[in-house]
Amino acid sequence: MSELTLQAKELDAADALAPVRSRFLLDDVVYLDGNSLGALPAHVPDRIADVVRREWGELRIRSWQESGWWTAPERIGDRIAPLVGAAPGQVVVGDSTSVNVFKAVVAAARMAGEDRTEILVDAGTFPTDGYIAESAARLTGRTLRAVAPAEVPDALGPRTAAVLLNHVDYRTGRLHDLPSLTAAIHAAGALAVWDLCHSAGALPVGLDEHGVDLAVGCTYKYLNGGPGSPAFLYVRRELQPRFDSPLPGWNSHVEPFGMKPSYDPAPGAVRGRVGTPDILSMLSLEAALEVWEGVGIDAVRAKSLALTDFFLSCVAHYAGDRVESVTPTAHGERGSQVSLRCENAGDVMKRLIEAGVVGDFRPPDVLRFGFTPLYTSFAEAERAARVLGAVLG
Repeated sequence: MSELTLQAKELDAADALAPVRSRFLLDDVVYLDGNSLGALPAHVPDRIADVVRREWGELRIRSWQESGWWTAPERIGDRIAPLVGAAPGQVVVGDSTSVNVFKAVVAAARMAGEDRTEILVDAGTFPTDGYIAESAARLTGRTLRAVAPAEVPDALGPRTAAVLLNHVDYRTGRLHDLPSLTAAIHAAGALAVWDLCHSAGALPVGLDEHGVDLAVGCTYKYLNGGPGSPAFLYVRRELQPRFDSPLPGWNSHVEPFGMKPSYDPAPGAVRGRVGTPDILSMLSLEAALEVWEGVGIDAVRAKSLALTDFFLSCVAHYAGDRVESVTPTAHGERGSQVSLRCENAGDVMKRLIEAGVVGDFRPPDVLRFGFTPLYTSFAEAERAARVLGAVLG
């Protein structure tokens, strides 16, 4: 048994989160793609079977009230809120990340005022965020400018309406400085909109603490809600009376069953709702969030950093200079993934998957490995690096 294998065994023995792994359905595959799709919590299938057979099959329309379907978007939002550092009443679940980005950016531009004519967007953002920001700018009569997060403070000015940034870069795993960037945006009189897709459930966010205005995030990565599970929208309490959604729907009306021809928005985070919730995926997400019982986000972050530190050490040992890490080594600049650059990365990832190590590939040359501390072990981190070394020859 190698020294690194022994070290992994010792780290796993001391891991306070190790028992949480049993809450998931896993196999012998080293699954390091939870930054794309989280693993299935073991109790979710039975919960969804009950929703389908009893709540839908027997209660039918009565379940909107008797099974709590109608209030699910806010109830589940309040389950997510502590994981992103938000007090209750500020997070609503529903629609996709893209739709929620559109709501947030348009609403931010409207709240900023007509004299603020420019929207800034993260130059390295996930493509859809850029597409949505461009559409939102056209819709609100603003211009759009792409800037790197580090350049945002110098790019801000009296014309800036809103800034859309990614908390963690999806390619490199770089963690951007949410507190200081939000403070700089506010100092310029603009609103901060954060995409938390690669940080929610992986590390502390502190939305309330840092005064973030609006935030969105998906729930199928580190929150393990299932493929296509609904996203969430955070609207800071102080802004809720001014939140003017570009997608006003009957679900966010103050009298949703009044069927009035004019729109009068409901108070609170409910304003983020649009139409009928996707109940099956919504309740699957709610069940999945039960794995967080007794788990603190600070403990998750500590293990995440330990896992990625250990993995990088193992990669250096097994793969040497055949790969280059593009993920920052500094803890304050790292999310919960490690991205490695190498030649023929697409073929390398295919061979890794065939050998039982699942990550993913981003063109042209990046291997991504996501570490979900709720179920990833140190032994798996060591095995993944060892197999990578073997695949690279």
